[in-house]
Amino acid sequence: MKKNILFILAVFFVATSTFAQKTKQGHTNQNKFKQLKDVLATPNSQRTASGAPGKNYTQQKVDYTMDIVLNDDKQRITGNETITYHNNSEDELTYLWVQLDQNMRAADSKTPDISPNKIPKKIPKRFYDRAFPEKSFDGGFKITSVTNTDGSNLSHTINQTMMRINLPQPLAAGKTFKFNINWWYNINNHRTQGGRSGYEHFPKDGNNNYVIAQFYPRMCVYDNVEGWQNDQFWGRSEFALEFGDFNVNITVPADHMLGATGVLQNKNEVFSKKELQRIEKARKTFDNPVIIRTQKEAEKIEQKRSNKTKTWKFKATNVRDYAFATSRKFIFDAMAVNINGKTVMAESLYSKEANPLYGDHSTRAVAQTLKTYSRYTFDYPYHKAISVDGQMGMEYPQICFNPGRPNADGTYSDRTKYRMIKVTIHEVGHNFFPMIVNSDERQWTWMDEGLNSYMEMLAELDYDKDFPITRGYPKNIVRYMSGDQSRIAPIMSKGDNVYSFGNNAYGKPATALWILRETIMGKELFDHAFKTYAKRWKFKHPTPADFFRSMEDASAMDLDWFWRGWFYTTDVTDIGVKGVKKFYTSKNNDASVNFNEDTTAGLGFSKKQQKYHYEITYNKPGGLVMPIIVEFTYKDGTKEKKTYPAQIWRYNDKEVTKVFSSTKQIQSITIDPDLETADVDTSNNSWPKKTTTKFDKMKNKIKG
Repeated sequence: MKKNILFILAVFFVATSTFAQKTKQGHTNQNKFKQLKDVLATPNSQRTASGAPGKNYTQQKVDYTMDIVLNDDKQRITGNETITYHNNSEDELTYLWVQLDQNMRAADSKTPDISPNKIPKKIPKRFYDRAFPEKSFDGGFKITSVTNTDGSNLSHTINQTMMRINLPQPLAAGKTFKFNINWWYNINNHRTQGGRSGYEHFPKDGNNNYVIAQFYPRMCVYDNVEGWQNDQFWGRSEFALEFGDFNVNITVPADHMLGATGVLQNKNEVFSKKELQRIEKARKTFDNPVIIRTQKEAEKIEQKRSNKTKTWKFKATNVRDYAFATSRKFIFDAMAVNINGKTVMAESLYSKEANPLYGDHSTRAVAQTLKTYSRYTFDYPYHKAISVDGQMGMEYPQICFNPGRPNADGTYSDRTKYRMIKVTIHEVGHNFFPMIVNSDERQWTWMDEGLNSYMEMLAELDYDKDFPITRGYPKNIVRYMSGDQSRIAPIMSKGDNVYSFGNNAYGKPATALWILRETIMGKELFDHAFKTYAKRWKFKHPTPADFFRSMEDASAMDLDWFWRGWFYTTDVTDIGVKGVKKFYTSKNNDASVNFNEDTTAGLGFSKKQQKYHYEITYNKPGGLVMPIIVEFTYKDGTKEKKTYPAQIWRYNDKEVTKVFSSTKQIQSITIDPDLETADVDTSNNSWPKKTTTKFDKMKNKIKG
């Protein structure tokens, strides 16, 4: 009986197995052209399906009143602030979150512990000193009090770079809450310790240049997408901030020259009469910078150290952040920029060590950035933009810190010049993205860095038509995209979690936008859509979905396939010519036409033929769907270009066949002749296939 049961079971399993093999297996929709509706957030009354803010869109507002004192002897900042928080949401809030970014440098910071490291065989001394300092740096905010407006203590909890304000009672929708914070912290030397702000010491004259940001406790963003954006600050992914009004008093040594976010309220108290006269001249000068404080004057000032202090008073309206720079070493120049009839000041602050490079190019680069960006987005709304010799690349509303210095004898190479101009344009450009189009940098780095890197290209070409652009052209991203996939993340990744931060957040998204404009959409459609997005989200908080939807809404182009491939995957472009068949035609008695494959050697055809027909099979080893850009070279030396839209791949993602007819014989076929699509392997782009010698490969490797 047992044997019979086993036999029956065996027959059953064989039968069911055979049935299963015959059953057709289903699959999910993997078509590269499927819509993004399963990925993007559902539209609502705050964020519409068109990508525009909805009728119920809200955002919080935060106002700051601050008194800041910079101690030049101790390299220390002491501050007190009153924060007024406006709850414009429909939610009741039981607590508020504050960012304490300087705590990244606190003695108990976890930031140094999250990155693996090894002991190298050799390391430059400056990197060694940074990694193995002789004594630890006592950084981080020292919060001395958090109080209500009546002076009573306000309950709060600090969690690394975040502080929770425990409200005495829930903050209802439409209501405000005001409180005070007092603090101090030691300023880091950003040249020896790194950082996005700090001071630089000059041993020869004993002075310091200060470029100061993240110097005050700042409110986190609260919105209907994330709730509180209170991710910890680990040092790379930047900031999410609310707009508000600032009243800031900054006390520094009396002989310092200072620039900051906002409109200066007491210029007659901080500038000399001669400097005020020069400032007025600069306001009327649109062609060349006017020097407000000369190098000779700055050198004379830096040789002495005033024991007195001076307070600079500023008001800034509708900005998301605040920063300043100050030094007795600073040279100051400025010029006026005409933005659609409104005068905006382009300014620069720099030490003699940065001259004449800064004097030659800094303010001019600022002016060009304001002009170009305003043309492609919206008119620059603030009254000034400042470039500071800060020897880093960081951006804040109306002010940024940039690198670049000449040799000791004042000479500088083209490489130094173009790098300085490039970074200046990029950092000034950040006034538009994200200082005004206020995306969440902490989560979506590409929304400011990528969009800004694309716009930077346009401004660089306006500054110099032969500008050596190093990031954004499709050919420049090929090496990264074709690299080790285990070390490449999709663009839609948090900046803290990617290997190649520059390529992921800057280069690849800038390239994607360049390809959209130059190859897929065309300049007119792209420029209109991009400007539409910028204007819609000026002084608001856009998300990736708002950008994607706005670009499609304003152009009448379905680009879901492009966003999905370029932003959500690490697929690459690789399109080639798999094969070519040649045909000639002959007429039948019934007036029909036969297509006869030409199997003769070479490309010879009968003179009786009136038209030549080519059946061309294109294959796609790469995962990205892209247009097929084909250049036909005829036997008479002439050329013709044909572009098949990316949608040609919608039925077959591996290969497609197209017939091309011509009255002339084809000599050769080339895919993507102008390197428009970031094709990672051009060895299959030609027919007849080009032979590559070892010498050619070596040349290409060296060139790459």
